[in-house]
Amino acid sequence: MRRPNLNRLAMFDAAARHLNFGLAARDLNVTQGAVAQQVRALEAELHLKLFDRLPRGLELTQTGRSYHARIQRALLLIDEATEAVSPQNNRITLSLPPSLASKWLVSRLANFQEKHPDIELITSASEQLSNFQTDGIDIAIRHGIPPFSGGLVHEHLADLNLSAVCSPVYSNTIGEITNPMDLIGFKLIEDAHNSWSKLTEAAGRSAPANMIKFSHSSLAIDAAVAGQGIALVPDIMLEHELSNGSLIELWPDLTPHETGYFIVYPRKPKRASKELDVVITWLRRQKTSSI
Repeated sequence: MRRPNLNRLAMFDAAARHLNFGLAARDLNVTQGAVAQQVRALEAELHLKLFDRLPRGLELTQTGRSYHARIQRALLLIDEATEAVSPQNNRITLSLPPSLASKWLVSRLANFQEKHPDIELITSASEQLSNFQTDGIDIAIRHGIPPFSGGLVHEHLADLNLSAVCSPVYSNTIGEITNPMDLIGFKLIEDAHNSWSKLTEAAGRSAPANMIKFSHSSLAIDAAVAGQGIALVPDIMLEHELSNGSLIELWPDLTPHETGYFIVYPRKPKRASKELDVVITWLRRQKTSSI
């Protein structure tokens, strides 16, 4: 039997991992139609049905699951063989949440590049916990409660400490603050973690109405800088704004939280290297460093 086209197999693998043609297309930087067309061509070539098409995505057939398990291993072997002879072995990919990337990591990248000009540090902004074996991610920083998954090492990076912040101009409208409930009557800015709602509910109060809501902490921070209200966000993302005076801290939440920020990487990495160790060591040092 003739070997299937490698490009078709790669698109099938992406579709099987995401169970969605659109997400697979974004992963491969092609169109959704291209992925769907190549998967259909692969099914026709094999005379097999690999997916059930559902209203909201895909589902692997039993044959599809069995075939994907083998194809995924084969593609991984190809990647490992290529990386072993590639001059790109100095490239390390770090995945972290988008807001942490923009508000915490970006200001530190110049320091890393100055200290390690021979290492190409690629950042991938994502909330999803990485697979590490199939998605090209070497290290991740994640917010959550460990352990994250079997076979992964996690190292504490920072506690989750929330701070209520606003612009200097907006702070002029606020009087003395003795507890966070003193802020409920003002314009509040909330991110996807719903910190204001959780805080008020814990105090036995109903969630404030008419809050300005954003999908990411970075957007909530930018809105606070613009004078739109008071944001309650992780202090790890506020170093730049607090140091340059564009934001003022009104109240720090000193309540211990179960969650935190952790450096996560495989116990047995797909591609162990001295560059990987260098990046992990540098990240550890960021626990005590400031910009």
